[in-house]
Amino acid sequence: MSVRIDITGLRPERVTVAPSPLAELGMALHALSEPGHHPGLQGWVTSVTASLDPHLADRMCEADFLWRTTFSDVFLPYAGIPGGARPGATLAEELDLLDKLSDEQFTDSALEFTCAPGYELPSSGVLSDPALHERALDLAASRGPRQVRFTRRLLADPPLVRAWLRQFLQDCEEAFFADVWARVRHALAADARHKTELLHRKGLAEALASVSSAVTLDENTAHITVDKLIEGRTAVTDGSLLLVPTSLGWPHLMVLHRYGWQPVLHYPVASPELASPPSVEQLTLRMTALSHPVRMRICRLLARSAYTTTELAQAHGMTAPEISRHLAVLKKAGLVSTRRRGRYVLHQLDVTMVARLGSDFLEGILR
Repeated sequence: MSVRIDITGLRPERVTVAPSPLAELGMALHALSEPGHHPGLQGWVTSVTASLDPHLADRMCEADFLWRTTFSDVFLPYAGIPGGARPGATLAEELDLLDKLSDEQFTDSALEFTCAPGYELPSSGVLSDPALHERALDLAASRGPRQVRFTRRLLADPPLVRAWLRQFLQDCEEAFFADVWARVRHALAADARHKTELLHRKGLAEALASVSSAVTLDENTAHITVDKLIEGRTAVTDGSLLLVPTSLGWPHLMVLHRYGWQPVLHYPVASPELASPPSVEQLTLRMTALSHPVRMRICRLLARSAYTTTELAQAHGMTAPEISRHLAVLKKAGLVSTRRRGRYVLHQLDVTMVARLGSDFLEGILR
C-alpha cells in the first residue's frame, strides 16, 4: 500500500522545500490534542496545557477534528491556490493564503474526514449537495455534540467560521505558538536549505531519500512512492511539488494528494526516543495481534480517531461481527481501548503502546 505521485514533466526548479508556520501551528494543535502520538513532546504539551487560558482551551475543543484525527488540508492552503503558491514566511501571510481558498474549498477541506465523496475525486460540493450536507451532519453525530454544532455552523455560514478560525489561530500564536516558531524556524529553514542543495547537486531522488526512507523515486516511470498504509494517487497537474518540514510532526509523514491541489510531502525532521519495553510475553501478544493485514488497516483508522464498529465495518467492506472479532484480539493485547458516548461505542488505538513496538522488539531480542 502506498501513495503515488506522478511527476511527469516536473522540472527541478518547480520543486519547493520550505517551512510553513501555519502547518507547524496545525501540528502543534495536533500534539496538544493527541499527546500520545508524540511521546517526545510530553514536556512541552504539559507546560502549554498548564498555562493555557481556559477560554482558549475551550475554543480549541470546538474544532479539534481539524487537527486531532489527522491533519486537515486547511493548514496547507497554498497547495489549493492555482499556479503553485509557496508557503508564507509568517503566520499572517499564510492566513492570508487561507483566505484565498473558496468557501467550497475550505468547507470540503474542513470536513474531508467525514463527508468527502473521495479524497482523489472531484468534489461535488458539500455546500450545494443536500445529500453530502446530510451525510456530514449524520457522521458528525458519532463524533459528539461539539462536532455537530461546528459542522452545522460551517455548513450554514462558512465566512463566519473562517473568521472564527483565523482569530483562533491568531490567539494561539499569541498564547504559545510565537515561542514555538521562534525556537524551531531556524532548524526548519536549515533543513529546507539542505534538501534544496541536495536537489540542485544530486537530484530529486537524493533529496527525497533525505526526507525519509519511506519515500522513493522511480525515474523510469516518473513516480514518487510514499510507503504508507493507505492507497492514493495524484499528479503534479500544475507542474509543482512542495516539501514542507516539521519539527513537531514525528511520527507522521503526510502526503496531500487532494484532487486539484498541488501535492505536498509534510515530513518530520527529527524523531524522539521511545520508552522502555514491556515483557517479552506482552510483546509477543501485541505483535501477534498486529500480524493480520485487516487488523493493521483497522489500526490505521483507530490511530487517528475513535470509530464505532459499524463505521469500521463500512470502511473495510466487512460485517460488524467480523470487525468485532478483530477488535477483540486487539483489546486482549492491550492495544485498543473502548468507551461509550451516548448510544455509540467508540474504539481507539493506544498509539503510545504501538509506537513502542519497534524499540520493544529490538530490546527484547538483545536482552
